[in-house]
Amino acid sequence: MTKQTSKDKLYQYMNHMKLSRKLTLLYVFCVLLPLVVTDSILLYIVLNNESVKQKHAMENEARAIQYSLTNDIDYAAAVAKQIYMNEYIENYLNRAYVDALAYVVSYQEFVKTTLFKGGAGMDNTIITMYADNATIVNGGEFSQLSAIEDTGWYRSFEASGQDTMLAFYYDDERLPAVSAKRKVLFMKKLDFFTGNRCEKFLKIELDYSNMVRGLVKLGYEFPVYICQGDTVLLANDGHSSINQRFEAFTLKKKAGVCKEISLYGCDMQIYILEPETNILKTIWENLPLIALLIFSNAILPWLLMKELNRSLTMRIEQLSQVFDKVEDEELSQIDTISGSDEIGRLMENYNRMAARTNELIQTVYKDRIREQEMDIARQNAELLALHSQINPHFLFNALESIRMHCILRNEHEIAQMVEKLAIMERQNVDWATDTVEIGKEMEFVEAYLGLQKYRFGDRLSYELEVEASCESINIPKLTVVTFVENACIHGIESKTTQGWIFVRIYKEKTAPLDGGVCEELCIEVEDTGSGMEKEEQQRLLETMQNAKIERLKEKGRVGMLNACLRLKMVTDNQVKFALDSEKGIGTMVQIRIPMK
Repeated sequence: MTKQTSKDKLYQYMNHMKLSRKLTLLYVFCVLLPLVVTDSILLYIVLNNESVKQKHAMENEARAIQYSLTNDIDYAAAVAKQIYMNEYIENYLNRAYVDALAYVVSYQEFVKTTLFKGGAGMDNTIITMYADNATIVNGGEFSQLSAIEDTGWYRSFEASGQDTMLAFYYDDERLPAVSAKRKVLFMKKLDFFTGNRCEKFLKIELDYSNMVRGLVKLGYEFPVYICQGDTVLLANDGHSSINQRFEAFTLKKKAGVCKEISLYGCDMQIYILEPETNILKTIWENLPLIALLIFSNAILPWLLMKELNRSLTMRIEQLSQVFDKVEDEELSQIDTISGSDEIGRLMENYNRMAARTNELIQTVYKDRIREQEMDIARQNAELLALHSQINPHFLFNALESIRMHCILRNEHEIAQMVEKLAIMERQNVDWATDTVEIGKEMEFVEAYLGLQKYRFGDRLSYELEVEASCESINIPKLTVVTFVENACIHGIESKTTQGWIFVRIYKEKTAPLDGGVCEELCIEVEDTGSGMEKEEQQRLLETMQNAKIERLKEKGRVGMLNACLRLKMVTDNQVKFALDSEKGIGTMVQIRIPMK
């Protein structure tokens, strides 16, 4: 006896192992574990590296913004300090001037002596000093303190109790109209020298637009928002308008870094928003690592699948090949069956099933065809029964119209009546097919109404409206004329005054409950006859909606029941009926057929 190798033992063991255990081993060792381990490692490394890099870059950006903002404000503070300790300016503001001319002369002397510039070297910066001195003329860099006592920013400064204060302020003043509304103010009391004769105040107005442009031009990688509480003071999003009120900040949840900063009594927060994650860029940057992990994931499944293939895949492929050879009336059988697991038993059961099926296929298959032929024959017989019942019905009514006309009027219009009767009879007798184009059906309707016109005279008027796109659509024969006849007999005949019959055929788009758009063929037959009560209306509508061949044996509106039944048969019960009637006013029947 040949000694079995380890590979042969493994093959025999797997042949007798349950398929569920095989699939479990295949999933756990070849799919689940490699994917969980490698994908977890990959995801952790990629996301962690990206998060660390991004966090570090955001913190660097926040520090750079803090430095830039602090530098701008500190420069204004340095200018304020120079003015604060300038004794010449102190004396100039304390001096009492005889009149305005004396002040102007002193001001010109002051400018020549100090070479004082309003911006103190800062672009578009405005420096204004205020003093509680009634002899000062408002204008330029100096003004009376009373000119600002009622402003909101000055009241805020006074309420703070501070000597120095930085504030972002929106100017509500309407004039001048071209002046920027958003302002950055550095304010300071000028109380350095003792024995002050009057109260003095310094305001340095920094250029808000210049600060925004500077923030944008720095080209930071991440979106930046400098806020005070829930209000956005500065941002690099390009939407900060100097003439609009400060917006509310609503992106705190997207902020990756928030840095607190306090400058001269103004507490601010620097928010750096996290950018949208670029997955493709991240994958491309880590492509070598991803390729390595995918390669390692493919090695282990391939080694195990190579052995499982002989036990599982090859026999399943054998079964698949047998199913591919199935012919029209015979099933092929498996020649060689190996193993006793579920697949082996499945192959044995398939052979038994194939043998049994081959025995039964002839009788069952042919019996089924015979049964279908019988169903078709029965449906044809039902249609023929409907046809035969319609023919005498219309012929009787047409002949009755001719008879009534001859008795009542004794006029020589019989030739015209017979011509219309011939049109009706040709349509009525030709049952080579049960369907007819709407255009042909409407010719029959017009002939029928013209014939009824001889009977009713001025008591009957009618109007036919058919969309051009509907004329070539096929419907069951005598469908429309059946409802027109019903309108004449039950609507106009019992009415002594003039009555109208309207026939409208058109297409309409509807929106079903399951969504989409459905196009329907709409047929409406309306009369201004005697109408009917609500109870009779409900009974008639129920009869139309539930038309069955058994009900044709009952007396009543046989023609309309016949038409409803044929419509239901040819539309697979998709046709919808609606009935609206009011006693003494008239009746309208609506038929809706899905175009599909």
